[in-house]
Amino acid sequence: MRKHIAIIMGGYSSEYEISLKSGNVVYETLDSEKYNLYRIHIFKHKWVYVDDNDAEFQVNKHDFSIIKDKKKVTFDCVFNAIHGSPGEDGFMQAYFELLGIPQTSCNMYQAALTFNKRDCLSVLKPYGIKTAESYYVNLGDAIDEDAIINKVGLPCFVKANKAGSSFGITKVYKRQDLQNAIDVAFAEDDEIIIESFLDGVEVSVGVIKYKGEVTVLPITEIVSNNDFFDYKAKYLGESQEITPARISDEMTKKVQTVAKQVYNILKMNGFTRSEYIFKDGEPHLLEVNTVPGLTRASILPQQANAAHISLEMLFDNAIQEALK
Repeated sequence: MRKHIAIIMGGYSSEYEISLKSGNVVYETLDSEKYNLYRIHIFKHKWVYVDDNDAEFQVNKHDFSIIKDKKKVTFDCVFNAIHGSPGEDGFMQAYFELLGIPQTSCNMYQAALTFNKRDCLSVLKPYGIKTAESYYVNLGDAIDEDAIINKVGLPCFVKANKAGSSFGITKVYKRQDLQNAIDVAFAEDDEIIIESFLDGVEVSVGVIKYKGEVTVLPITEIVSNNDFFDYKAKYLGESQEITPARISDEMTKKVQTVAKQVYNILKMNGFTRSEYIFKDGEPHLLEVNTVPGLTRASILPQQANAAHISLEMLFDNAIQEALK
């Protein structure tokens, strides 16, 4: 009997449009002869099943069910394609865990931890994972520009702590631009992280659970046409994403080892994509994404393709791993 698979997409954050694209690619790619597939849009004001005619039907939040053709449908597994909140920060994971429905991303605690850049880096540092120098500010704190610049130097990056896809991030060169960058970050989140600028090769590393094994995918080198890998570089084609990365075998082995170590330390499941910059020949972790972009042009699918894993194999495996 074919299993009912809900593909959740949308979300509450600035990334919802990218999430809808990712979710639709998953829907179009998975084998509809093997699974009964349902697109589920999750927004603050509505949770709805969207059929092939774009008609919308209410989702019952009590048990995550829908009515289709006058019959109640419950789901055997959920494919999580929500970038940002509530799909990447632990809320949906906790909800499905309470309902006993398997889902394709990591568990609730891991999602919440990795979505909080400050907390994630703090957990990993004692294991020897190298990171940039950082300074933390919460909304309402007094802004001590001298202390910030003494700790992280200039240029530096001011980032929203809990926001994905380069929203709320500014590269600051001059002291007089620091306050405006802080305001931009606070527009996205009530916590910010200010990090030292790492000048080196930037790479993105996909790590997945594939056929039961933790697998590091071929590495992607990020060459932004902009000042850094911002939203436009990430999603609007204003960057080069070169897979495999043009780095030495030694650098490749180092970053593969660190990325796998991060995956295992955090006890991850499902997809992850982590970003690193090489400084003095050593990879420094920037962040870990647990629901990376899944469009055909996205980095993780590019990496899977380089590893001879088709999109259908990638998505089907995620469901099979969740159902275990």
